[in-house]
Amino acid sequence: MRTVERLVVVGASLAGLRAVEAARQAGFPGHITLIGAEPHLPYDRPPLSKAFLENPAEPAPSFRDERELRDELGVELLLGAPASGLDTAGRAVLVGERAVPYDAAVLATGSIARRPALAEGLTGVHTLRTVDDALAIRAALDAGARTVVIGAGFIGSEVASSARARGRDVVLVEALPTPLVRAVGEQLGAVLATLHHRHGTDLRCGVAVAAVEGEGRVERVLLSDGSVLPADLVVAGVGARPAVDWLTGSGLTLDGGVVCDEHLWTGADGVYAAGDLVRWHNPAFGVSMRLEHWTSAAEQARIAARNAIGPGEPAACSTVPYFWSDWYGSRIQLAGIPAADEVRVVDGDLDRDGRLVALYRRGDRLAGALTVNGKAQVMKYRGLIQREASWEDGLAFAADRRRAAANLVTADRTGV
Repeated sequence: MRTVERLVVVGASLAGLRAVEAARQAGFPGHITLIGAEPHLPYDRPPLSKAFLENPAEPAPSFRDERELRDELGVELLLGAPASGLDTAGRAVLVGERAVPYDAAVLATGSIARRPALAEGLTGVHTLRTVDDALAIRAALDAGARTVVIGAGFIGSEVASSARARGRDVVLVEALPTPLVRAVGEQLGAVLATLHHRHGTDLRCGVAVAAVEGEGRVERVLLSDGSVLPADLVVAGVGARPAVDWLTGSGLTLDGGVVCDEHLWTGADGVYAAGDLVRWHNPAFGVSMRLEHWTSAAEQARIAARNAIGPGEPAACSTVPYFWSDWYGSRIQLAGIPAADEVRVVDGDLDRDGRLVALYRRGDRLAGALTVNGKAQVMKYRGLIQREASWEDGLAFAADRRRAAANLVTADRTGV
């Protein structure tokens, strides 16, 4: 049985921090090193495209201060220098010329936002992944920038929503005819798109960006239909790729992420992974998947850290994906997976009452649930999906919820 005295966590964001916390909560007494590419202490990314952009006075969303990390968690911080390699034979993480030895390691370097090649060399064009990205975008909004957002996925939609909250004109450009098809399906993507129209965002679907132009700084965006959009700020929300370049030559299997088993083990002795860079076999659905969700990163980090430090039987990471997104004062939540044979709205109507619940069927199983302004419901459906509830069970649960809501309304009206 291997002895773990030195744990190295690579990636100083949510997953990295949760891995450190989980190790200490499990009673790990050894040395922990946390390596981060950015100079900042670990911070929370979801607010960067929401409250942080909307409010010029909103502080950076940090998790813990340096004293807590160093004194309470006993962490050696190596920030501002990215990991450059992993030596699995020598059991060391390389940071430039330095080799940081480990007995166990958790890899949590996340993902890298994709930047459109058409915008190379122009200032005023941003992705949104880091707090520095968010600061630059917020400064442009403060200055009243004419804003074009490329990509109507969740990040792009949140940026557009935040800009509209600031009273800025926004054009949101989406190459596909319907936004969010891969994330929520065509039917619900079309439904969610109505939120943009309702709140004054100029959403243009089925049109590609042909060029981004300017003299040193962005001035206009040219679309494939011939439209010319004046722009002082362009934000690209066109997806991300797992941050695995530094692992080239490590011997780990890299295929759309770091390939891991159900225990988040990379195949190298003592090396586990968590967060956006992981492609793992999820027993909850019996398939390999990679997620870029806050909740999944936190859950995986806790499991990876405990498995890394051992001892005992490793725990499997069997989870139902869950994420949320906030647009124009509405909360969108999805539990499960959107790859489905059928999608059915089972409660509410977004146009009529500003809320809805929709279920996804895969075979005879309830596979997913999407809610808009249904905070109290989505986790109940997540529990059903985790228990492998049937489609009929999901529909019956939805019917029970509708009846209970109707009875409550009747009681309120009659005073009974």
